[in-house]
Amino acid sequence: MDPLHAFFDTELGYLAILFALFVVPRVLQRWRLPTAITSFALGAVAGMGFGLFENSPTLHLLSTFGIVALFLFAGLEVDLHELRLGALVLVQHLFLRLLLLAIVSYAAMRLFGLEFRAAALMALALLIPSTGFILDSLESFGLTREERFWVKSKAIATELLALFALFVVLQSTSAVELGLASLALVGIIVLLPPLFRLFAVQIAPWAPKSEFAFLLMIAVVAAYATKRLGVYYLVGAFLVGIAARRFRQALPALASERMLHAVEVFASFFAPFYFFVAGTELRRGDFTLVSMAIGLAFAVIIVPVRLGAVLLHRRIALGESTGHSLRVAVPMLPTLVFTLVIAAILRDQFGLPAPLFGALIVYTILNTTLPGFFLGTPTPTFDAPELPPAVPEPEDVSRGAGGPPERPPATFPL
Repeated sequence: MDPLHAFFDTELGYLAILFALFVVPRVLQRWRLPTAITSFALGAVAGMGFGLFENSPTLHLLSTFGIVALFLFAGLEVDLHELRLGALVLVQHLFLRLLLLAIVSYAAMRLFGLEFRAAALMALALLIPSTGFILDSLESFGLTREERFWVKSKAIATELLALFALFVVLQSTSAVELGLASLALVGIIVLLPPLFRLFAVQIAPWAPKSEFAFLLMIAVVAAYATKRLGVYYLVGAFLVGIAARRFRQALPALASERMLHAVEVFASFFAPFYFFVAGTELRRGDFTLVSMAIGLAFAVIIVPVRLGAVLLHRRIALGESTGHSLRVAVPMLPTLVFTLVIAAILRDQFGLPAPLFGALIVYTILNTTLPGFFLGTPTPTFDAPELPPAVPEPEDVSRGAGGPPERPPATFPL
């Protein structure tokens, strides 16, 4: 083993990785570069440049926590009451998204010779926003309360549609396999409420402040279960978040604002490991002039189409101006997590050619960095320090009523 690999197998080496993942991305944020992209790039340098961490069980476990936490957080944000407030607009939005998925799937079949399932997955990778990543970034865009509502609602509704489509596409090799997988998924959904109820009645009263650990472990178990079903970790974690939100009345702590904040903080800690590990799995052969040209073409064609669809729909449905619609459309551009997950599935299960795999990576890096440059990051503001109240000067008894203090009489030596 060479000295570099030996160093990164030590505790000091892992401390160096921790420093790189938690300090370097924060430093680069001032140039509007998302921390996820920086973590991904650090992983790419480690993997493609030095061949590090190819089979690190520690980093893979930490990355699993990261992806589970991201989709658990997204599931906890699903508020059916809020979705019903904009139901008509959201249904129209989903119809347009389905239409785009069908068009892009057909184009992928014709242009790249992909079979239907692979083409449908590529369309999902190109069109579906990454809800957990977007929700985590909303505060940095300076949006109004109404704009945040629409971005959040549309991203969540689109993810619900995408996860259903992902499940159907991956399990549609035969009617029997689809039926069995559907039964297993329904079993997971049916099992979650009794588990939450059992915890609320039998455990929570005697184990205060254990809600976070219980929620996270259930999410990890459900994520592994759906991974075994062939639909990756994200479906199980997302379902647990939705179930916890629905169980809010019986055990409010499971979906309280405090719990949301705790899961968000947990995700912000572990998500960099997911992006770092995803970067280490890249290979130099994935990035050629052809793949970069295709990825750039994806960005030039798909990004304006996605923006235009939102602008046109909101102009017709809500009579909204282009400027206001852009502030809703641009934050929904990032596809980072969804594209990384589906690109890996396409490569590992469908033998996606390296140029197309690399093109998807180039495309998602471009669309994930765009919102920061379009909307910017608000300039940091700091509260002015409060000065302590002035302390009155002590009264000088030597002062007269109306003038300077009297001088003592002069004395002269005899």
